[in-house]
Amino acid sequence: MQKDVIEIIYEDSNIMVINKPAGVSVTKDRSGKPQLTDILTNQLGETTVAKLRLVHRLDKDTSGVMILALNRPAQRQYADYFFKRTIKKTYLALVKGAVLEPEGVINAPLAPDRKRTDIMRIDNKNGKESITNWRLLANFGLVSLLAATPLTGRMHQIRVHLASIGLPLAIDPVYAGREPIMLSEFKKGYHLGKFQEEKPLIERLTLHAYQLIIPPESGIQNNCFIATLDKKFTATIKMLSKHNPKGHSAFLNPAEYDKVLAGLPI
Repeated sequence: MQKDVIEIIYEDSNIMVINKPAGVSVTKDRSGKPQLTDILTNQLGETTVAKLRLVHRLDKDTSGVMILALNRPAQRQYADYFFKRTIKKTYLALVKGAVLEPEGVINAPLAPDRKRTDIMRIDNKNGKESITNWRLLANFGLVSLLAATPLTGRMHQIRVHLASIGLPLAIDPVYAGREPIMLSEFKKGYHLGKFQEEKPLIERLTLHAYQLIIPPESGIQNNCFIATLDKKFTATIKMLSKHNPKGHSAFLNPAEYDKVLAGLPI
């Protein structure tokens, strides 16, 4: 169910930082569903929303932290930060597959697919430079939690890169599979009452833009913005942490379990 109110993480005279819900498109698409500005107009009014300018984008089905500019100079300033790679973004990704190392770097050029320009593929000959750092936060067995930091900003970069090393998102209808994560897959002795039907822990894209750090020259004192996880993503991490062979020790650094759930820097 789509949120009627979008969380505003930070706002000043130049920028607004929001927590974009999953399923909300940054620009108008063919679905006919309300886009980001439609929801913000209902929430903040037309006068404020008329000032908003895109600095960067998030995929429609990706949730998380996003910067909007409130004037043209700010738009240029923050777009330049992204261009120069002085903004550090960290995503949380629930993935499937065997994670054999605690961290890694994926350096694989990306280009639009030859048949479908709305999806991406690795193209070592004609692709644009694309680099993603990742590290393992928790190994739950069938599913793991990664922190992914893209150094470049290509469309679907994290989704394609992780799939290319055998760690696709646990739910990704385009590059992996659309089957939801069910508690019965992890909890021993799981059973339902008569006539009860199991509900998924989570059924949307398992990628969340968690943390964004802007450079000190921005002049903003608290320059680390964090978008807290929605209820289903939070519940999924809690259940996976509880119902796996290692319990909470599935987290390589147990403190990061509390940080992720509390919305603290990682």
